[in-house]
Amino acid sequence: MTTCTSPATVTRGFVLATLMCLPVVGCGTGFNAEPVDLLIVGGRVMDPESGLDAVRNVAIRGGTIVDVTEAVPSAAEVLDASGLVVAPGFIDLHAHGQDLESSRYQARDGVTTALELEIGVYPVEGWYAGRAGRALINYGASVSHQGARREAFGSVIANRDDEGTFSLGRAGTSDAHLYEPATEDEFRRIRQSMDRGLDEGGLGFGFGISYTPGASHEELWQLFAAASDRDAPVYIHLRSAGAFSAGGSLAPFQEAVANAAGTGASVHIVHMNSSAGGSAETALELIRGAQARGADVTTEAYPYTASASRIESALFDSWVDRSPEAYGRLQWVETGERLTDVTFRSYREQGGWVITHGRSETTNEWIVSQPDVIAASDGIPFSEGRAHPRGAGTFARILGHYARDRGVLPLMDALRKMTLMPAQRLETIAPLMVSKGRVQAGADADLTLFHPDRVIDRATYDAPDQYSEGIVHVLVSGTFVVRDEMLVEGVAPGQPIRGIGR
Repeated sequence: MTTCTSPATVTRGFVLATLMCLPVVGCGTGFNAEPVDLLIVGGRVMDPESGLDAVRNVAIRGGTIVDVTEAVPSAAEVLDASGLVVAPGFIDLHAHGQDLESSRYQARDGVTTALELEIGVYPVEGWYAGRAGRALINYGASVSHQGARREAFGSVIANRDDEGTFSLGRAGTSDAHLYEPATEDEFRRIRQSMDRGLDEGGLGFGFGISYTPGASHEELWQLFAAASDRDAPVYIHLRSAGAFSAGGSLAPFQEAVANAAGTGASVHIVHMNSSAGGSAETALELIRGAQARGADVTTEAYPYTASASRIESALFDSWVDRSPEAYGRLQWVETGERLTDVTFRSYREQGGWVITHGRSETTNEWIVSQPDVIAASDGIPFSEGRAHPRGAGTFARILGHYARDRGVLPLMDALRKMTLMPAQRLETIAPLMVSKGRVQAGADADLTLFHPDRVIDRATYDAPDQYSEGIVHVLVSGTFVVRDEMLVEGVAPGQPIRGIGR
């Protein structure tokens, strides 16, 4: 276990060894004679942007990194990080669990910023207001197309500030916003609501098109164009493959990439693993080809072979008269049981979370190994009880299982996928992200310190509520939220990540 001490109790041998390595001329540090708040000494600093991978000391003052150095400045507190990697705090672009309980699992997995960008939130202002001053980690959200659509179709939306903002809708109801195409007047209201969400600080437009099958190709095209007009990114859960006459998992990717190329919108395709399945290599080839020709398209994946969603949502409309084997791939989150046609119908009427098994681990591992696929959890809320293990173990799983044990990607590439790349994806809409995803002077002191030989996920499908191991310390704006692998109680340093519309 690492220790935190005053400067006077730092081991004399460490200080002498460090001083012997100091350059003869000025060290060019960013600190002055005033002691820094915290000095992290002896850790292996890994900064994906500069490529730094060396033992250095990290000096923090006022929530900001003021230097990364071989020198030993005076400090009010010193943390011995010997044997640990000092990395930028992990940034999760796709975290549905925006409640305190979910944040605790995320922090134990090394996450310092968790954003709801796929489905988004609505109304935006109330959502941000409800988290001010009480967030464990940094938070932010896109403008929900589904929420704007619900309002435009005349459904009542309470201006709630609590945690209950995540909804995928209930299929088979009279809720027109899920299934009906928008009239000209309804579309005008959708556009106005989404523009207002950007004005309130939304981080772009969030689309869960599989959950709103009534949204036409024309509607999606026009809203991509609207996002482009505002220089706002689009985050999209692709349309279901069955919505295309020829079917196939590639067609939804082609719709989104074509819209990006035609409108100039910046587009982020969520969970390419669950959307592409066995067509993952072709889908990624499509995305890379679009990038090479000037389109701003990125994608992400979580490191699991099973997905999760609400069983009552429109996503499961086509699950009628399937084989026993098909229903057996569904696992009811609350009990862990596998479903039958009878229990499927019963739980669909009840509503709740279901896990869908069946994807190839060979394909999953290949996707994780790709250096240009951002790591994101798609974690579902733990506030409602049991959840999918990805909400608790995504980042430790990539670092421990895939990077270290399987050796499918270098550690620096793994860190880049969960720090620098997601920060850069957001920098145009949220300039604050320029100071995140880095371990550099001037960057925010959002840091994750982990033991490279011990880091691993412990959450499973049958026991998802298990904290990751080997994530030793996590700091948000220089404040410990995890210390010695224990959550720190009574702290709320999380800050809002807002778009420039605010």
